[in-house]
Order: sequence, then structure tokens, then C-alpha cells
Amino acid sequence: MSLKERIYSILIVSANDSFTSALTDLLPETRYIPIYTVGSISAAKRALVENTYDFVIINAPLPDDIGVRFAIDTCINQQTAVLILVKNELHAGIHDKVAEYGVFTLPKPTPKPTLVQALNWMESARERLRQFEKKTLSIEEKMQEIRLVNHAKWLLINELKMNESDAHHYIEKQAMDCCVSKRIIAEDIIKTYS
Repeated sequence: MSLKERIYSILIVSANDSFTSALTDLLPETRYIPIYTVGSISAAKRALVENTYDFVIINAPLPDDIGVRFAIDTCINQQTAVLILVKNELHAGIHDKVAEYGVFTLPKPTPKPTLVQALNWMESARERLRQFEKKTLSIEEKMQEIRLVNHAKWLLINELKMNESDAHHYIEKQAMDCCVSKRIIAEDIIKTYS
């Protein structure tokens, strides 16, 4: 799927209705859906418990918090691109606090072309996060296979009195002879001897 065909979900956290309206007007419905809006950090936290979003856009400050800790926590704990918009005089200090966590920042007032450019940056960041997700899943699958093969080896050692080298060789040979993965052979051994 090309980048132009991607659809992104957005959580807008803003207590300013005119900002929310202006931002949603910039977002074509064919590209950004669903768009969910909340007016406080506490409501945003609840929204993230219930759903995942590709983007979180925070218009700081909010009635219950400025949103810096929320932005950092979201970047750390979610596979989400986060943008926080803050007053121009606060921008440099907040940027220094959040940049190392991957949070994007923009000073307010923010011109519309700059917001559009920021959305493009967020798309790039989200796609990079997708690549990391794929790699992480691949590593987790490989680790699961290693655990299964080790479990199967210990069953062969205990049940058939093989040594570890013979058990390992047996699993590899069965996988080659049957043209299947070691994982499938290990699962069969586990089913047989468990």
C-alpha cells in the first residue's frame, strides 16, 4: 500500500473549539479517519485506553494539564506519532523536554501550511513505527520458536533419553526431511510427549 493510500486515525486533544474546528477542516476525510476529539488530558488518557490512534495532536495548555507528560508517555507506550502545540514563548523549553522521546512540537500561533507539513512529518514517523512493529513481531516469533524447540528438546531428552546434541539434530533432521519449520516439528513433539 502506498503512502498516499494510507488512512490515519487521529486523537485531537484541545479545549479550544475553534482550533479543533480549524484543524479538522485541514484533514481530508479520505485520509484521516476516524478523528476523535477530547477536551482534556484525562479524557485523552481514557480514549487511549479504549482505542489506538496513529496520531495524537495536543493543543496545549488544557484545563487539567499542559500535556507534556501525556505526550511523552504516549510516545513511550504507544506506536503513535505525537504533536504538541504550545505558546511560542514556551516552545523552546518544552521542545527540549520532549524531543528525545520523539514528540513533535510547534509554536503557536501556527500557520496552516506549517500544520500540513507537520502532518506529513507525522505520517513519515508513523510509517517508521510500522516498520519497527514488523521487526519486533518477527523477533518475537523467532524467540517463541526457540522456546518451543528447547521445550521439545527437553522432552526428547527426558522421554527418549537422548542427549541435547542428538535431540537438536533430531529436530533439525525431521524439519528438513518433512520440509517444514523446526517450530512445527517441535509442536508435534510437544503434543506427543505432553
